[in-house]
Amino acid sequence: MHTAQHSLDTQESEMNKSIAIVISMAVLTSSSAFAQGKTRAEVMNELYELEAAGYNPSQGDDGSYPADIQAAQEKVNAKHQAERNAMMNAGQNGQAKPAP
Repeated sequence: MHTAQHSLDTQESEMNKSIAIVISMAVLTSSSAFAQGKTRAEVMNELYELEAAGYNPSQGDDGSYPADIQAAQEKVNAKHQAERNAMMNAGQNGQAKPAP
């Protein structure tokens, strides 16, 4: 009986964690998009880029926030700057620029 209760507690904990992540995502996409005039797709793309750069929103506030998201944002910004520089260099070398 004790093991069954532990299993239920673990499942409930995982479910609560999943619900918290979904709610956080909804708040992030709605309030951030509204405040900055961004579409939902733009906000979701930003979140995807941050996660690709190492940010994990499911960790919650484990003591590394906001440093973890700031580090990921710096990586994303550096990637975007490198892409802009490559496009500028390609344009200066007479190569065709990709359409925006």
